Amino acid sequence: MIRTAIIGASGYTGAESIRILLKHPEVKLTYLTALPEECGKVSEIFPEFKGRCEMNIEPLDLSKLHDVSDVVLCCLPHKVSMGFVPKLLAAGQKVVDFSADYRLKDIGIYEKFYQVEHSDTENVKRAAYGLPELFRDEIEGKDLVANPGCFPTGAILAIAPLLKQRLIDPSSIIVSAVTGISGAGNKPMSKFHFPNMNDNLFPYGVGTHRHMPEMEQLAALVSGQKYAQVLFQPHAGPFDRGILSAIYTRPDVQVASEQLTELYHDFYASEPFVQVCSEAPAVKDVAHTNHCHVYPTVVKDTVVCFSAIDNLVKGASGQAIQNMNLIFGLEETLGLW
Repeated sequence: MIRTAIIGASGYTGAESIRILLKHPEVKLTYLTALPEECGKVSEIFPEFKGRCEMNIEPLDLSKLHDVSDVVLCCLPHKVSMGFVPKLLAAGQKVVDFSADYRLKDIGIYEKFYQVEHSDTENVKRAAYGLPELFRDEIEGKDLVANPGCFPTGAILAIAPLLKQRLIDPSSIIVSAVTGISGAGNKPMSKFHFPNMNDNLFPYGVGTHRHMPEMEQLAALVSGQKYAQVLFQPHAGPFDRGILSAIYTRPDVQVASEQLTELYHDFYASEPFVQVCSEAPAVKDVAHTNHCHVYPTVVKDTVVCFSAIDNLVKGASGQAIQNMNLIFGLEETLGLW
């Protein structure tokens, strides 16, 4: 059994990770940690776990990790994680990191968008980017995997076949996406207070969202180009979970919708968690699953691609466990659905 610890277990992604791992046939949850003020019996913090998990969430004691854990799911915030990951690795742990601290290979871009000096640049170089459908071989056996952002996961899976075949210009990609309010985390904010959020929809992070450079890095990498430009605009909607993305781009060659459908079916034929749909997907189609539904089409000489994912599963905890399975050479789908 793989002994698994979760650091930052008191948040949404921590709870989602617990939920999935309790059903994983090759994993034993051995250690749950959080800030002292967020500690306590897990079944009291998350009543859904009553009768299923009676572990305590404790303050982190690094000296315990070596004896109780083989892998850590690090659910700490951006800017905080990089202070812990080197210590986790030094304690002999394999790490799947949920933050953005190890995703962007250009440290200057990271520091610009996250407004902080990076303190662990050496581990950025060695970290694998954890999008299995595109980088599976780089993830297998790694001791540090950077779990992708939720928006980049949905957006890049929607256009990866086009980028790989160089059918679109990677310097003219527009991504418009709507996320549920769990994407903002579990800390109370007036903007997401029920009377303000209910029956409402609004854009945020106009021109500044931190997932935009991550999308550009991915688009360039998948297309084999040195440069990509993505215009990304996120919106928040009045639902708990899920991301619906619409991506618009001009094709470099004339293509028909039928050609795109065939291309996508071929590209994702062996991928258990990506389904090519015959119509545009919806967030409820993928809620509580590790699946991504994609739909490509052509409208007025513009390639339009849609994707739907659950931001807490394929966009976070489910993908992290998919990566964990790859790290340990397990069947990739274990514990996931």
